[in-house]
Amino acid sequence: MRTRISAIDISNIEGKQIMTTESGQRTVADYYGDNVFGLKVMRNYLSEKAYKSLSEAIKNSGPLDPSIADEVAEAMKNWAVSKGATHYTHWFQPLTGLTAEKHDSFIELDGEGGVILEFSGNALIQGEPDASSFPSGGLRPTFEARGYTGWDPTSPAFVKEGARGATLCIPTYFVGWNGEALDKKTPLLRSMKAISRQVARLAKVLGIKITQNAFSTLGGEQEYFLIDRDFYHQRIDLIQTGRTLFGKEPAKHQQMADHYFGAIKDRVIGFMEDLDREMWKLGTPLKTRHNEVAPGQYEVAPIFENQNLAVDHNMLTMEVMQKVAKRHGLVCLLHEKPFAGINGSGKHCNWSVTGPDGKNWLSPGDNPHENERFLIMLCAVIKAVDEHAAFLRASVASAGNDHRLGSHEAPPAIISIYLGEQLNDIIEQIEKGSGVKSSKKGGTLAVGVDSLPGLPRHASDRNRTSPFAFTGSKFEFRAVGSAASLAGPNVVINTIAAGALDEICTKLETAKKSNKNMNKTVQKLLQDIIKKHKRVIFNGDNYTEAWVKEAKRRGLPNLKTTPEALKVTKDPAVVSLCEKQGVLTKTELFSRYEVYMETYETIIRYEAGLAADMAKTTIIPVAMDYQIELAETIKTVESINKIKSTASRKLLKDVSKETEKAITAVSNLEAALKGDSIQKMKTSTEALREIVDILEGLVPADSWPLPSYAEMLFIT
Repeated sequence: MRTRISAIDISNIEGKQIMTTESGQRTVADYYGDNVFGLKVMRNYLSEKAYKSLSEAIKNSGPLDPSIADEVAEAMKNWAVSKGATHYTHWFQPLTGLTAEKHDSFIELDGEGGVILEFSGNALIQGEPDASSFPSGGLRPTFEARGYTGWDPTSPAFVKEGARGATLCIPTYFVGWNGEALDKKTPLLRSMKAISRQVARLAKVLGIKITQNAFSTLGGEQEYFLIDRDFYHQRIDLIQTGRTLFGKEPAKHQQMADHYFGAIKDRVIGFMEDLDREMWKLGTPLKTRHNEVAPGQYEVAPIFENQNLAVDHNMLTMEVMQKVAKRHGLVCLLHEKPFAGINGSGKHCNWSVTGPDGKNWLSPGDNPHENERFLIMLCAVIKAVDEHAAFLRASVASAGNDHRLGSHEAPPAIISIYLGEQLNDIIEQIEKGSGVKSSKKGGTLAVGVDSLPGLPRHASDRNRTSPFAFTGSKFEFRAVGSAASLAGPNVVINTIAAGALDEICTKLETAKKSNKNMNKTVQKLLQDIIKKHKRVIFNGDNYTEAWVKEAKRRGLPNLKTTPEALKVTKDPAVVSLCEKQGVLTKTELFSRYEVYMETYETIIRYEAGLAADMAKTTIIPVAMDYQIELAETIKTVESINKIKSTASRKLLKDVSKETEKAITAVSNLEAALKGDSIQKMKTSTEALREIVDILEGLVPADSWPLPSYAEMLFIT
């Protein structure tokens, strides 16, 4: 019989002082970025020449002057040591989807029995981790171990505090012997360069003054669950897979929507406050925190940043969330679907572009029909998403996300764009070819209470069912899974948008050289794009079966599973696009297909194996014990009362029937595991789960060996 946590236990946990808080004399502004080697810190540690050179390289994503490397390294070391650091590491993001680090101390022998602390420019700029053990999809044979991490100065170094010290972390990219990308940062940086190049072309052809490099921006909302750590330790499925392989849906879960934006529990707000402090010290601009729809589910969201920095900060946030949760006796679950039957967790990717004039090029302005660059950018995105919807879907494909997409506020696998009433009206005007005469205004919402002022209304509503929605000055890609790196989907968005802008710029440049009327050229170009690609625009309910049928009629892909979706990475059109934009080579693309397919199949296989083990060694024995208990009880009662216990006999029959079915299902699953059919493993695992969940509703709660959904979701 398992140990259950009591209300007294929880009150004791909540009453503890989990961690020392910041002094009341310090505000967020005082300690924000304390553990970051940012521009303000650099100014105090570098010479004027080195500071100017490095800051220019960071701001403009330009080449680093190698002559200042030693000075920068020395300054970085001195700063880190003052923060308690004894080691440094090149912090990178291999194709595992996680972060990786190898720690080296600063110490060098001084020849007199002591040590000195050193950190050279060479050690800063380049590291050499063993590349053989990271997934490469055939890019690197196992016996060819050499790989390189290279300093990314556009993402500042930071100090990660440990239990007894600290480590200087240097964000880096990770490549093989011949420069092939073995990570997620390298293609992200390439894709950012690609879209920056195309946006600059567009600015030039439109006569917009260029004052800086264009760059893509990102705001990544992060959803997650928190459960009590005691429950977690009693669920081997959560420990090994991140999700519950078994679990009966509780009578009450999210039906009342009473958790969403509700008052935050004391224990949870303690976690959130500590998380904010940790991330603010690391220079991550967390802005929003709140309860999400499902009980036990929450969300955190940052302010928009340069895309590369935003991805790094999200990876760091996921890591810190785990550590902070542990301090509070909690576990943070980042799996896309830890609990069946209720909301899964996503990572909404809010994507935009800052142009070479320093302005947001996806901001419509007060009169978007007058905003030429916005309309071109809008139509470029429409064209890009329609032409490469399957590639966009592939960027969020994973075993975990397959459980989430298409239900409980997650968008379906069909990629479409939501524009809203105002932009849809403008698109229709452009398509008619008569020119845009007006745009619908947002107006004012009447509150209905005289003492309250009217509220300004946005010109378009939100569509929570749309996978790719325009939400005012940005596009929100809602299909990304909560455990995923934001790098992958943003590489695809940048690349497909760059490809569309490339074609648009080529046509506009040709027209300009031929002295054609540019206004008419732009109007005709946008009209053609809309006529050809408007099929991807859908402002309705993406969950309905009617939309599935309509999408099929329009010819939009509906790739429901990861294997279906990943095939597109080998499509000649995708290969051509990625190579032309300088983002990924054919070999690099194919390697990612191999890595992600192997990851998918491995997850399905070990989940199936664990489900079989749990059912056979933990759940079925309990069910069989209950059968014996029931049979003995019925026999005793009937011998005393001399009356046939009809209802009790039926209960025994039901338990026996489901137990037998469970034993058979385990045998079927074990047979599937001996074969090569991943799909058969999936269906056999699901069939076993269905039976086990029925058994959970029959066996007494105090005998059931696993914490229930009701306990895990509501007791924090």
